[in-house]
Amino acid sequence: MPVRALVVDPSAPAAVRRAEVPDPVPGPGQVLVDVSHASLNHGDLNDARSGRVPVGAVLGSDAAGVVVQAAADGTGPAVGTRVVALTSGAFAERVAIDVGALAEVPKGLDLAQAVALPVAGVAALRSLRAAGLGPGKRVLITGASGGVGRFAVQLAARAGAHVIASVGSTARGEGPARSGADEVLIGLEGLQRPVDVVIDSVGGPQLVAAWNLLAPGGSLQSVGWTSGESAVLPPYATVGPSKSLTSFVIEGDAGPDLAVLAELAAEGSLAVEIGWQGSWDRFAEAADALRGRRVPGKAVLRLTRGE
Repeated sequence: MPVRALVVDPSAPAAVRRAEVPDPVPGPGQVLVDVSHASLNHGDLNDARSGRVPVGAVLGSDAAGVVVQAAADGTGPAVGTRVVALTSGAFAERVAIDVGALAEVPKGLDLAQAVALPVAGVAALRSLRAAGLGPGKRVLITGASGGVGRFAVQLAARAGAHVIASVGSTARGEGPARSGADEVLIGLEGLQRPVDVVIDSVGGPQLVAAWNLLAPGGSLQSVGWTSGESAVLPPYATVGPSKSLTSFVIEGDAGPDLAVLAELAAEGSLAVEIGWQGSWDRFAEAADALRGRRVPGKAVLRLTRGE
């Protein structure tokens, strides 16, 4: 029996339309999940228009729901387990998911909150880890009111870093301040002392400015490019004491890191802020709000049978 999904269609609003796709058939190391919630990321919007996801293919990366068929090889969670996953083709009512790509959702954590964790939470956790996060380090997080930014602020603060959150407006600074940022800036105005780590999701001129603020031995992790603007380095900007600018992408099984994040969220040590939530029928509305930077935190889609 076919299932409903959101598929790529460049001619449709937000380049996505509702369609029916074949019921997925799980492989030996996969479970079948009835998806109740999905989370929307800037990367999904880019995937819908860039050609990286073929026309007609199911979009999405973040899914949460309940296992309805266990893996044939005996690995992974049992039927009835609530899970959250980072998987391709997440925007469908039923998805076959590799057991290494998912984690069990602890009791006390809503699926709507859990589904905000995969792309944004894993990107924040892994980019900070790759940058060499440690106690006392000065960490600059751009786009700090967005999904990746809010998680990065909290995780860096938990590690004992001095956290500097960069946001686009005064109103958008309230969330990072509550999340543990030591300083909240509009753009990079007033920041003069060097920083050891930059987690940048804005790109463009702000990435260039952040690079110039990076201390010798420091690391800038480029995890996103929401500005859509070019970054032009002036002559000799890359000549001098050693420091690094690293492109970032989530690779390998996300399950173990998802389990860590879900546990932190369940115990209240990692706050999940949902700035937009509604039916997946309102995908175009959610996409417009996310693209227009009107979503503090995450945008969550609700999938419900029988609509």
